[in-house]
Amino acid sequence: MNTRRHGTTEKTMMNKLGIALPIIQAPMAGVSTPALAAAVSNAGGLGSIGVGATDATGARAMITELQARTKLAFNVNLFAHAPAQANPAKDAAWLEWLAPVFAEFGAEPPPHLRSIYKSFAEAPDMLSMLLETKPPVVSFHFGLPTPEAVRALKAAGIMLLASATCPREAERIQNAGLDAVIAQGIEAGGHRGMFDPTEPDDALGTMALTRLLVREARLPVISAGGIMDGAGIAAALSLGAVAAQLGTAFIPTTESAADAAYRAALMGPGAYHTRLTRLISGRPARALANRFTALEESAGDRPPPDYPIAYDAGKALHAAAKAKGEHGFAAHWAGQGAPLARAMPAADLVRTLTKEIEEAMPRQNTP
Repeated sequence: MNTRRHGTTEKTMMNKLGIALPIIQAPMAGVSTPALAAAVSNAGGLGSIGVGATDATGARAMITELQARTKLAFNVNLFAHAPAQANPAKDAAWLEWLAPVFAEFGAEPPPHLRSIYKSFAEAPDMLSMLLETKPPVVSFHFGLPTPEAVRALKAAGIMLLASATCPREAERIQNAGLDAVIAQGIEAGGHRGMFDPTEPDDALGTMALTRLLVREARLPVISAGGIMDGAGIAAALSLGAVAAQLGTAFIPTTESAADAAYRAALMGPGAYHTRLTRLISGRPARALANRFTALEESAGDRPPPDYPIAYDAGKALHAAAKAKGEHGFAAHWAGQGAPLARAMPAADLVRTLTKEIEEAMPRQNTP
């Protein structure tokens, strides 16, 4: 795409990522599918799948399907959070608090809660699977893998990315030897990539964080959070980002796994109202405002169980409500740019974004 004068860093990074366009589809676990990722990659961007919500067998199946759909680069994302600390007393108190909501749908809370997702740190079989399947790009959320895992993945020729919500996290990513940092602003939908959710959050916006990291970090910066169209991508590029990562923009695409209720909520007036909440999963995450996020008003200072233990309760409550036709307890993750969402096939969206970038950043008249 010759729509602007790329800096050396941007051109080099796009070549390393194996993409023609500075567009990365976010790896939304549960929403991004191999079909979606392949469509984006085949259109010139970097498609992504999130495998943090499955095991090594499930992840291998997703990667194998994706490899069958595209010969171009793609990204596989994993969760690298600190393992949850079980606290039976806290779990029981949480379930007791939620019991009246379950009762509204003729259900009872589960008798106990489980840690439903393993961290990459707890799954050596996941590392072995990655070394065997060799996806071109691997990214991490909530933290970093061990130095040994970084060395092994890089030795296998895999590009490594990780999310940062502040400069100190970006510095850790840089010191760990990864290849690029994803600057995740507070506008982003889904889970905040904070390494430690108990630490204060400066809640930096996407553009401010992007510019800070471009100036301070010695890694290429990928901008993420609230970016929905080519104008937003162009803004990120103008601040020095090498690419932009879009998640919410791809939720209503034909190939996404979002169900009808999710799509309807995203395309409706509720898109103008998103909320950060810990209630659903135990970690801060931005979702469309619904009955679940509204429980914040009555939660007070009651802390939810650790992620992903709290998610076990959240999923059970959603299942009970959905069985009665109520979709207001779903995890409808979405960023602040949600009203700009457009429903179309993923390849069409990539083409539309490319045209919009061209319009926002006219061709430079250089000799």
